[in-house]
Amino acid sequence: MRKISIVTALASAAITLSACSGGNDEAAEDTTAEAPVADSAEAEAPNSVADANTATEEELAGMIGMSTELAAAIVAGQPYENVSAFNAKLLETLSEEEAATVRETLFVPVNLNTASEADIKLIPGMTDKMVHEFLEYRPYEDMAEFDREIGKYVDEAEVARFRSYVTL
Repeated sequence: MRKISIVTALASAAITLSACSGGNDEAAEDTTAEAPVADSAEAEAPNSVADANTATEEELAGMIGMSTELAAAIVAGQPYENVSAFNAKLLETLSEEEAATVRETLFVPVNLNTASEADIKLIPGMTDKMVHEFLEYRPYEDMAEFDREIGKYVDEAEVARFRSYVTL
C-alpha cells in the first residue's frame, strides 16, 4: 500500500511538472523581457523622483496611484508654481493618503532657499524637526552645504533621498 501511495504521489508530481513546464518557459520569457526595464530603472536611481513640471502623460501612466485621467490633468496643469499647487491638483481627485503616495515618485522640486514651510512639509518623510533644520540653515550656498548640514541629523541615504526632492 505504501508503494502505491509513493508511486501515485510521484506520478502526480511528474504530471504537474510536465503540464506546468510550458507555462514556466513563458514566465521565464516574460521575466527576461521585463528585466532590462527594472535594471535600467535601478541604474537610473534607486530613489528616482520625476519632476511634475516636465513629466509627460506617457511617463506618468506607469506610476503608482496614477490613472489616465489624473495623468492628463497633471500635464494640463503644468507648470506648477510650487509643490503646494501640485498637491492641490492631486487633491482634486485623490485622498491625502493617495496624494502622498504619488508625491513619493512625482514631485515639484522645493527650492531650499525660497520654499515656504508648507512646501517643505510636503517632502515625503519630512518631520517637524527636519522642517526646522531645513529652514535653520538658509541660505544654502550649494548642495554640498545641504549635505553637510542635514547630514548632522540623518544618515547619508536619507540625505540622498531628501536631495531628490529639493533644488537651489
